[in-house]
Amino acid sequence: MLRGLATISLWADDLEAAKDWYAELLGVAPYFSVPGPGGRAAYYEFRVGDYEHELGLIDARFRPGGPAAAPGGAPGGVIAYWHVDDLEAAVARLLAMGAREHEKPTERGEGTGFATASVTDPFGNVLGVMTNPHYLEVLAKAAPV
Repeated sequence: MLRGLATISLWADDLEAAKDWYAELLGVAPYFSVPGPGGRAAYYEFRVGDYEHELGLIDARFRPGGPAAAPGGAPGGVIAYWHVDDLEAAVARLLAMGAREHEKPTERGEGTGFATASVTDPFGNVLGVMTNPHYLEVLAKAAPV
């Protein structure tokens, strides 16, 4: 039923600032945008990572249900985790860019190689990062021979 990650959507009151922040974080400009009412952008989309997953930034005016109650939405909401090769370095970079710690780096099972952390970006979204051996196994299988 679920075939793969299609798009992660994040919301921002200041969409232009969010676009610039994520462009700096990712090292690429958005490849797609949609104009909104009054001519200002309503949506920016980036291609991210080995499989070019989509990260969409949406003007908070269009958030379903209005403003979020807490970072990342209602308490208990979903956090999408992106694989990183060096968790400590990724978290340090995010914090240096103005994100706030949401969950400190945490090992998930001793010796398993899984570890997670999350930050709240300057726009109120929770961004998860993790080291994930399964991701690396899938990546290795997909690599050309």
